[in-house]
Amino acid sequence: MISELCFNQTLRRIEAAHRHLPLMQRAGAAAAAWAASLAVQRELPILVLAGPGNNGGDAFEAARLLREGFFEVVLVFATDPQQLPPDAAAACQRYRAAGGALLASIPEARRWALIIDGIFGIGLKRAPEGIYAQWIATARRHAVRDNCPVLALDCPSGLNADTGQTPGICIEASQTITFIAGKPGLLTADGPDHCGEIRLERLGLPLDDGFEADGRSVSRADFAACLTPRRRNSHKGIFGSAGILGGSKSMLGAALLAGRAALKMGSGLVYLGLLDPELPSVDFHQPELMLQRADSLLQNDLRALACGPGLGRSAEAIRLLEQALKAPVPLVLDADALNILATDGRLEGHLYNRLAPVILTPHPAEAGRLLGCTVREVQSDRIEAARELARRYRCEVALKGCGTVVAAVDGRWWINTTGNPGMASAGMGDVLTGLITALLAQNWPALPALLAAVHLHGAAADRLVSEGRGPIGLVAGEVIEAARACFNLWVDGQP
Repeated sequence: MISELCFNQTLRRIEAAHRHLPLMQRAGAAAAAWAASLAVQRELPILVLAGPGNNGGDAFEAARLLREGFFEVVLVFATDPQQLPPDAAAACQRYRAAGGALLASIPEARRWALIIDGIFGIGLKRAPEGIYAQWIATARRHAVRDNCPVLALDCPSGLNADTGQTPGICIEASQTITFIAGKPGLLTADGPDHCGEIRLERLGLPLDDGFEADGRSVSRADFAACLTPRRRNSHKGIFGSAGILGGSKSMLGAALLAGRAALKMGSGLVYLGLLDPELPSVDFHQPELMLQRADSLLQNDLRALACGPGLGRSAEAIRLLEQALKAPVPLVLDADALNILATDGRLEGHLYNRLAPVILTPHPAEAGRLLGCTVREVQSDRIEAARELARRYRCEVALKGCGTVVAAVDGRWWINTTGNPGMASAGMGDVLTGLITALLAQNWPALPALLAAVHLHGAAADRLVSEGRGPIGLVAGEVIEAARACFNLWVDGQP
């Protein structure tokens, strides 16, 4: 599993500090070893695409070693070798000295056992152009035609390794071997759709050798200290009272989903304060929930509060959000609570004056409203958007989406790697809100509660898919039961 994540700038400093080591040779050797295991059709050649920079140097090293392993290699290179960076030029020379040939274009008629993408590395920030864009298009077409794997070196060509954006055409790798440390762009936005299976090779470098990672991927280690078994001598009061404020007319289901998730996540008591004037007296699906008028919710002895699921944007909703912001308990804001906050600057003052922690869980559109920018701008740099939200609102933040980004008030950030496309369905955010609120009610600190809930939310959906219940047609209510099962396994120390 990739834990540490580094931006391009940090990786360049690490590489510069270790220039005395044969990093390119090590990268080529690691790539060649994995490539050899992927190229199972030994009667077919391996296509290697070498670009004009150091990523091309990695490709030359891998190609040379594969030839030494008696694989047929067809290497395509369109630049004057003398224009390569010094290390890549040396790698090219070693490849040619060993008898390797350079082709200027991809042979259309050949079929491939494997395609190795060494065109562009982590430094590319713009769309591939010219011959390299043509190579990428051809490689994608040939991979489908030949049903062969595509191995990307460090990151797929065309992917922004810092942000996960694909400004133009991009390699669609089935495997990516990334070097020294993980790159955030592999794990969020478009990255997961283009990287396939990811393997990290540190090239013999300890990451803590004078350098710190910029961020991390979420793992159980981030909240393991809170995963404690319950004592036999327990009662419901120990596990706290959670409140869910929302459920306006026609949006009652959002509050119910959040409440059910909080209950199944272990809250001792769960109160739903509902705005719907036709207040139901009971949730027959989950009769343990206590349903009441929204105005009565804060009269309960709550240990944690969520505001937003099905809240709406009425004058009553604004008034209730203001009351929630004044409540001296940990608070989760989602959905319409975020939309109201984005348009009512007066409420920001209440947010800043709070002593108890606040967690925001926006999707990209809600994040854009909070930041005063477009969804495209949010998605262009999800990490920076999440960190800016945390700075501006002094809250812990989960920017939801492919590779949910969690940002802390102190500037730290994480990318979550659990979850699947089945979660792109109604009510999933309400379930996440309930999971977070339940952990807060059980006295979890805000940041571990957020990290655990985000990770668990995705893991539960992954569990359902592994059982054949998705991703297509996966619904939020199913995730609640799976989350409970996963969480109990985690507490017991099981996978």
